Amino acid sequence: MTSRSSHPIMAPRAVKVFAAAGALISIALSGCNDHAAQTAARATLVRTTIVQPRDRQGAITLTGEVQARFRADLSFRVSGRVVARTVDVGAHVNKGDVLARLDPAEQAADVDAATAAVASAEAQLRVAKATFERQSALIASGFTTRTVYDQAQEGLRTAVGVLEAARAQLGTSQDALGYTVLRAEADGVVTARNLEVGQVVPAAQPVFSLAQDGERDAVFEVYESAFLGQTDSRRVTLALVSDPDVTAAGEVREISPVIDAKSSTIRVKVSIDNPPAAMTLGSAVAGTVKAKPQNEIALPWSALMSAGSKPAVWTVDPRTQTASLKPVTVGAYEAGQVLIKAGLEPGERVVVDGGKLLSVGQSVTEAGGRS
Repeated sequence: MTSRSSHPIMAPRAVKVFAAAGALISIALSGCNDHAAQTAARATLVRTTIVQPRDRQGAITLTGEVQARFRADLSFRVSGRVVARTVDVGAHVNKGDVLARLDPAEQAADVDAATAAVASAEAQLRVAKATFERQSALIASGFTTRTVYDQAQEGLRTAVGVLEAARAQLGTSQDALGYTVLRAEADGVVTARNLEVGQVVPAAQPVFSLAQDGERDAVFEVYESAFLGQTDSRRVTLALVSDPDVTAAGEVREISPVIDAKSSTIRVKVSIDNPPAAMTLGSAVAGTVKAKPQNEIALPWSALMSAGSKPAVWTVDPRTQTASLKPVTVGAYEAGQVLIKAGLEPGERVVVDGGKLLSVGQSVTEAGGRS
């Protein structure tokens, strides 16, 4: 009885509370809808451009060094102690000029010994020859035996062989004596020296490096990625780093088949056509090679966005004036601009400024009044 009598009293009050709450919710929802409508209607101000592809010819410029086409490491053919050095690094020498000398005492003694051996062999040959001639006369008269005659003949042959061996040894000793003097094998410039007076050097150890006069090469250390692009030709334009007005033309002559393990580069040699006098050995030169023309679209860096992990740009639909994100393929990155290789069509309108504030399907207005 008590519960039934309470319903008529509380029901009107609850209805009033619920009605007031519903009114407040309706007002709030209507305010949100108005704010959303205002936000959707508001267009973002951006700057756009209509893209057009253009033929672009890129170029690669690297720094290298002028080197001699032919270089030789010079060394003594015999061991010995250095008693004289007549040139230093940077000296220009002519073919036959003396570069250094070794102590010739040992080789001179060998020559004396070989000379004495030749004299002894010549004396033995004279004796053997006289013996053989005597036996030849006796055997013709029947006063000697065939055995004695054969022995005399064999002694003559042995004496001849001994003399030839002694003369060969004398020649070798004389050559060794001559090898104690190191001479330039061609005209050129000494680029390295690895000996001092008083130093004992072994045979065949390089002691001088000689850059021969004549043809010159520009040598470059090129990163492997540079070979991925197609060059227009093998011709290279060269210019001195210290004086860009000094120029020359060259052509790629040699490309190393292996990659340097330390620098991860490939050595490229460019032959220099009629090198100017200012392009001396060791000069730093800048080499420029042109790439084949390519049809690409250039955009400023500010136009580049991302769609996930891929590059993309904002494009504007001319009919609805709404933005959409379009993936693109980047051909190259340069200072101030990015080159688009694929993903855009000529005539498309691309957002180049203000893209960070856009979302897919958002209305845009172009800066300057155009939309």
